[in-house]
Amino acid sequence: MHIQRKPGEQIEVDWAGQTAAIISDETGEIIPAYVFVAAFSYSQYAYVEAFLARDQECWIAAHVNMYRFFTGVSKLLVPDNLKTGVERTDWYSPTINKVYHEMAEHYDTAVVPARVRKPKDKSIAEGTVGNISTWIIAALRNQKYFSLAALNQAIREKLDVFNRKPFQKKEGSRLSVFLEQEKPFLQPLPKTPYELATWKIATVQMNYHITVDKMNYSVPYEYIKRKVDVRITRQVIEVFFNNHRICSHPRLYGYPGQYSTMEAHMPPDHQAYVQWNADRFKAWARKIGPNTETTVKAILASHKVEQQGYKSCLALIKLADKYSVVRLEAACKKALFYTPVPSYKSVKTILSTGQDKIDSNSEPVTPGTATPYGFTRGAEYYERKTR
Repeated sequence: MHIQRKPGEQIEVDWAGQTAAIISDETGEIIPAYVFVAAFSYSQYAYVEAFLARDQECWIAAHVNMYRFFTGVSKLLVPDNLKTGVERTDWYSPTINKVYHEMAEHYDTAVVPARVRKPKDKSIAEGTVGNISTWIIAALRNQKYFSLAALNQAIREKLDVFNRKPFQKKEGSRLSVFLEQEKPFLQPLPKTPYELATWKIATVQMNYHITVDKMNYSVPYEYIKRKVDVRITRQVIEVFFNNHRICSHPRLYGYPGQYSTMEAHMPPDHQAYVQWNADRFKAWARKIGPNTETTVKAILASHKVEQQGYKSCLALIKLADKYSVVRLEAACKKALFYTPVPSYKSVKTILSTGQDKIDSNSEPVTPGTATPYGFTRGAEYYERKTR
């Protein structure tokens, strides 16, 4: 039965049965090149490109280059039932390969596989394959090509002649029918071409990170110990749980073991820790009292690197929660009475033993009042009274 096709409705795609060949310039070995063929069902306007394999990466690259060549997208895409395109070949409910489906979604087109062993479902592609085999592959068979780029350049030249060749039974050519009648009905290309992605399954570690190619990426801590799907491209790492994207990161490159961590993925206590800095510690201590502020400044100044004192300052905050800010201020005052550079341990000892509750009329020692010789006895100590 003759089926009337509509302009811009569908593109039929397939691998040609015959192969081309390139010659290795190092070993002289003849390497087969597999030929991808695509054609519009209405105008029969064709696209042809050779690849060194028929794997998923080449299959996707062929489609990306095809759409760029056509400068538009059809509503339907009709492939054969190869595994790089269709995982389950049931005619009523075929299962499209995940990456192939993702590519189709990117170009806003629908994949409708041909029936198994039913070449008439994609008769245009089958017919174009036969013509391509005669016009292009056979014509290039006696030529020698030492790179895939050189082979594809020769194919492109032959393809241009093939598309401009006049029809035998109707007016025009594949190119003229495409430009005049089909191209206006094509959907526009997306802003960016599809980027091939690979998928893997990862388990979220106890530190709420997953590892991809020896790099670490954070995931919301609620998913710890969960298995997640990871979509990997050259630029982005995306994490999915039950088909819902839960986060994404720019992909890391360079030395292994790097971390990409988002603060929102951390548990609340971890978020609180990373948000603290010296200015915030000092502002917190200032609200409690002058002695606490002096103690915090002394702790931060006592370390060669300021960040080394952060843990001690965080520990003081916990002491305030445990014993109250009033007792912490009193304990800091007592600690400053003994030394101008108190430590967290000294303040904790004062609080745990209750020394902060003992009144003292002595003034606290402030930083800078101690002599360079420490504690010394005055002359009156050595004065002897004579009778």
